[in-house]
Amino acid sequence: MIVMKFGGSSLANEARIRHVAELVKPELPRKPVLVVSALGDTTDHLLEAAVTALETGIVSIEGITALHKHTIQELNIDVPKIMPLLAELQILLVGISLVKELTGKTKDYLVSFGERLAARIVAAYCQSAGIEATALDAWEGGFVSDSHFTAAELVPESWDLIPAKILPLIDAGILPVLTGFIAQDRQGAITTLGRGGSDLSATMIAAACKAEEVQIWKDVDGILTADPRIVPEAWPVEAVTYEEAAELAYFGAQVLHPRAMQPCMRTKTPVWIKNSYNPQARGTQIVARLEKKRPVLGITSRNQITLVDIVSTRMLGQPGFLAELFADFAKYGISVDMVATSEVSVSLTLDAAYDLDLLKKDLSRIADVEIKAGKAIVTIIGDVDKSSEILQQAFGVCAALGIPVQMVSHGASKVNISFIVNDTQSVEVVQGLHKHFFGAPILEGRTTCI
Repeated sequence: MIVMKFGGSSLANEARIRHVAELVKPELPRKPVLVVSALGDTTDHLLEAAVTALETGIVSIEGITALHKHTIQELNIDVPKIMPLLAELQILLVGISLVKELTGKTKDYLVSFGERLAARIVAAYCQSAGIEATALDAWEGGFVSDSHFTAAELVPESWDLIPAKILPLIDAGILPVLTGFIAQDRQGAITTLGRGGSDLSATMIAAACKAEEVQIWKDVDGILTADPRIVPEAWPVEAVTYEEAAELAYFGAQVLHPRAMQPCMRTKTPVWIKNSYNPQARGTQIVARLEKKRPVLGITSRNQITLVDIVSTRMLGQPGFLAELFADFAKYGISVDMVATSEVSVSLTLDAAYDLDLLKKDLSRIADVEIKAGKAIVTIIGDVDKSSEILQQAFGVCAALGIPVQMVSHGASKVNISFIVNDTQSVEVVQGLHKHFFGAPILEGRTTCI
């Protein structure tokens, strides 16, 4: 058994849906399960419709209805379950317009229509193409979550419920087409699984059902050595470990969210990142362990970072100082990314979206605080055994570019080296590092990292 997940860009129109069916057909002997996202930008259009209903009282789903009806017409299929869903959506939006409220619970119910409509259309087309298929809402496939709306977590019993619901269909020769991204809580309310939710749906099915592998079909050739918008010559990495993929994703490579890999990490199920627009491309395989790999696998960056420098002589030999310090961050719900400490100082990075005025006031009671906005984190994902050489060369590249490094983090993760530069310098640094490690070295002489 394998799991094949297709995102919105892979289901953007009727031509893409036909293409998906063509990708599925050769895999039928491997007993696939399909996980689908909403068609194209449907989720955004649903949220826009809700905001319009909330703010103006106008209820309109003409665009959403037209897209799905047009897709059905072009595919020349009959999907009788579509109209009741669209009628249900209309009623929900009328309720939002009257109550003038859009809670997390209502928002999850609202956006679920995208995946539910898509699953029914894809299953119906597969049927018309000679593939025995059936559409399942996630809860019909065993997905049960907590009640943390907009960012729900699957509950432990899902591990047993999912195979109990899906494997009988597989054994009967039926292709299950499941909605990604959504679930139901124990009270029957629809929830969404938050960031990376559709990919998490796929990896959860694969892990719970002990599948051979899971294929995540996107619009890129795999995990690349750098962001192609910054480095056009970046190329796909053939294979990475779960830990390396998680670090790449966390520090800017937005191909697969780290939480989506957790089920497969637990069962060591291989994950493939494939391109539905270029299926001949090998893609990137994500596995538990690699025998041999390049010293440097990829370079990422995250902009709009704030650097906070905290200095206090009270830190010296003072038990509990750091606990007191981080309690202030927790008090205001502020998540810390990178941390570097010395005897009397702490430097850390935060997302620029946070309002730090109250935090700075609290911290100023125990330390001198300096907040520096407009920073970026540049991260090198590589082999820990080569970290000294990688660090030496990375700093050499920055020196050659005339760009000072303002903070370094290395050691907490065995696969990443991260440092801070100005926001305006991150593109130049990433391009320089990529050229050095993957192209013509900037520093004189060949290096062991090439």
